[in-house]
Amino acid sequence: MAQKFGGKYSPSGHAKTPTAASNGGFRDAKRSRVGGRANLLFIAPLPLIWQAFSSQLMVMAQYLAALGILLLAAWMTREGLHAQEAYDARKVARRPALPRKMLGSLFTAAGLGLAGIAGHGPIDALIFASLGGILHSFAFGLDPMRNKGMDGIDTYQTDRVARAIEEAEDHLAAMREAISRAGDRALERRVDAFQATARDLFRTVEEDPRDLTAARRYLGVYLLGASDATIKFADIYRRTQDQKAREDFAALLDDLEKNFAARTQKLLLDDRGDLNVEIDVLRERLEREGLHQGDL
Repeated sequence: MAQKFGGKYSPSGHAKTPTAASNGGFRDAKRSRVGGRANLLFIAPLPLIWQAFSSQLMVMAQYLAALGILLLAAWMTREGLHAQEAYDARKVARRPALPRKMLGSLFTAAGLGLAGIAGHGPIDALIFASLGGILHSFAFGLDPMRNKGMDGIDTYQTDRVARAIEEAEDHLAAMREAISRAGDRALERRVDAFQATARDLFRTVEEDPRDLTAARRYLGVYLLGASDATIKFADIYRRTQDQKAREDFAALLDDLEKNFAARTQKLLLDDRGDLNVEIDVLRERLEREGLHQGDL
């Protein structure tokens, strides 16, 4: 879909003053691992189609089955890379329930082995399967096998936080998908900036699960409302290019970003206050102990 660009030199645009919010979408940005290597896995087995339709019926079935298994391996690997990125982005995270990259290695070995049986023989098939599985594991690595940042933390609380964060991430994903349909790059960057601010709140809650109660409305009700508003705006703007609706939506993003940033700051200040209380109590106890020892 063609996308509209705005700016000083666009036909209907005007100059815009850069703001901190407009640059926030690139804050803490990292290069995605889900790129060329993972996509190549979908392309590499395609020559098996020609092999299949130039062979006898039984061999054709083996080649097509091998193709299906290798495509399944590619999909499983890509999903495993997505799960790895989500795991790495969080300071507190559970290991993926399903080791997708490892399954990708197994499916790769199985697919190459079946292709080897169809075109060569069992010995060659064993060699293909072994090399394919090993090379896949070296290329994409293994799945995270341990929980991260959960030592000494109440499991019940971390489970509640994990569920709330997953729900919040679903709302952000719905926002991103909806705004991409509007075809406005500037608003896409604004949504990215708001999402970066929202994820600051996510990380704060993950670091201290006790903050979940104070942030629950932001992770649930407010993000759900933001997602619904984005979906409705995208549908209207794509059809009508209504500039008033665009201005209202941009103002909503500004309000959301300010409120989420303020909530994050409030939680950090509360945590600092709790720390100061603990320090004061500890100092008082040490002073009392020192006076007691002096009296002795």
